[in-house]
Formats: sequence, structure tokens, C-alpha cells
Amino acid sequence: MILTAGLTPAWQQVMVFDDLRLGQVNRAREAHWCASGKVLNAGIAAHRLGGPSLTLATVGGPPLSEIERDFQALGVPHRWILTHSATRVCTTLLDRRDGTITELVENGRPLAEEELDRFRTAYAEEVARADVAVVIGSLPSGTRDTFYRELLALTPCPAILDFRGAGLLSVLDLRPYAVKPNREELALTVDFPLATDDDVWRAMRSLNERGAQWVIVTQGGGPVWISSASNRRFRLHPPKAREVVNPIGCGDALAATIAWATRNGRPLLEAARLGMAAAAANLRQMFPCRFDTSRIEEEARDVEIETMPEVRSSNS
Repeated sequence: MILTAGLTPAWQQVMVFDDLRLGQVNRAREAHWCASGKVLNAGIAAHRLGGPSLTLATVGGPPLSEIERDFQALGVPHRWILTHSATRVCTTLLDRRDGTITELVENGRPLAEEELDRFRTAYAEEVARADVAVVIGSLPSGTRDTFYRELLALTPCPAILDFRGAGLLSVLDLRPYAVKPNREELALTVDFPLATDDDVWRAMRSLNERGAQWVIVTQGGGPVWISSASNRRFRLHPPKAREVVNPIGCGDALAATIAWATRNGRPLLEAARLGMAAAAANLRQMFPCRFDTSRIEEEARDVEIETMPEVRSSNS
């Protein structure tokens, strides 16, 4: 079973404009709502890939019934930890004139200590029977940076991590299988600018040296950078995007697909190629991670793997 766990789901509005102009009245030509946020997106993706999967998240307030209805319609197995705080609402603005995307993101609202305790207990129960765990998404306001470390200490299976900052640094000595920040998140985590390719590799290497077995760094539609604890480095070039509808959730599709492929015994580079194919399929959908899985294996063959020369330790 693939367990996808996180504390900051979202109820998402997607609005489409012919020509979005900031500072003016804009009328959307389309408006849609869906369950989203990293944890829900990745859980949906894992299910669509064939699972078996379970999504574990904190959910509360008016969005609860809508998220439940969406997950029931999709048939995604889930377990909710109910909260007094309402689940955040986020908005995606798609401008068809120039293809730009604007995200209006609400931070996760504070959770009570008792709610965090219930989440931790539920996680311990579910991860005990999981083959792979995906721990994903930012922490709610006021939650201690080490909360995800508490979860990873309970995790007996390979873990794919998609969060950043002090929380990510706090878990690396537990040797997670893979960590997946994007380039901006990596810079915030290591606390120095990533102005050059060498800066990116140096930052990735520092996470490997702290304990991450694999580091996977995304940067929009560009190549995916991968480094290993054994000092191997790769750049994976994505398949050509045939159509871009909505890029939201591509990183979550990548993380979920790596987990799914890992569960099925695929090595990391092969799993990453499949993940990039899933991300490309996600681009073609309006709603995050509701992508067609039928051509993932075929499209993964179009992902080019570039082997980079090994480098010395960042402490050298």
C-alpha cells in the first residue's frame, strides 16, 4: 500500500480568463472547484496509477463535505483527521492570453496539539502496513518544524518526502529514500542562493551528505536533477509538452508516481522517468492529478537521462 500523508490539503478554485489584467475587474469564462493541495493531489495520483493507496490528511470546516464528495466520486481510499480549523481555500488563475498561471495560496490554519496527536497515531497505524510512504506538503501555521521527523521515526518503509526548510533538514539523518524539493524550495532549505548549476549540485550534495539517499530537484518544465548518496548525478529531460492546460499538481504527480514505481520494484531513475511522464500527462488536465495513466510507460521512454560527472564531497 502507498500511504500519502500531509497536514495542508486544500479546497481549490480554478478560474480561467481570456485576458487576466491585475488591478482591474476580470470576468472568468470558466470556474471549477476540486479537492487539491499536495497531499490530496498525490493521493489521487497514487490511486489513478492503480495503488493500492490510502490518503491521510487533516480536514475540517465547510470544505470537508466537498472534499469528501470529490474523493468518494473518484473512489480514492482515504482517512480524515477532523479538525476545528477549516481546510484552507486556494485559487488558481489561468490566463489563456499568454499562458501564465497565478496561484493565490492560503497557508494551512493552526491545528490543536490534540489534532496533531490524532494524526500521528493514525499515521503510525497506517504506515505499519505500508510499502511506501509519501509525506508531503507544508506544515500548518504554528506546527513545530520537527513534526514530520516524528512521523519519519515511525516509518519502517521507504519514504518519499516533499517538503522544505528546517523540517526537511530535521529528518535527513533518518536516511529517507528520496527528497523532492523544487529549486526554490531547495534554496530556502540550504539558505543560500542557487544562481548557477554548480550551486544547485552543491546544495543537493549537502542533503545527500546529511542522509538523503536520493535528492530530486524539479524546476517547472525544465530538466529534473537527481543526485545520490553514492555521488552519482543525473539530469532527466522531460518529454515535449504537447498541450498545457494546468500545471498545478505536476510535482505531486511526480512524487506519487515515484512511490508507486518504487513499490513495484522499479529503480529510482526508472521511477523518476515514469514520474516525469505522469507530470506531462497532468499538464493536459484541468484538475490536478486526474490524469490519464494509459500512456505513462510509453511516454516515459521519451525522457532522456543525462549522466553527469561525479563531483567531490561538498566538504572537500
